[in-house]
Amino acid sequence: MTYNFDPDRWYENELAVLKARFKAGKLSAQEYEEATNDLDRRHDEMLERLDGTFQIPK
Repeated sequence: MTYNFDPDRWYENELAVLKARFKAGKLSAQEYEEATNDLDRRHDEMLERLDGTFQIPK
């Protein structure tokens, strides 16, 4: 099975939503910073999981 998940595109989309919410006044500066830090962390974790090839356990 294959899929075409692009973690960088996912990140860009999520960041765009956060920016729009911040500009609309739905997030404070602190909430925006915390949310972007969390997004960065989740993106890094995702890249670690997606790195490499799948191997079937013995």
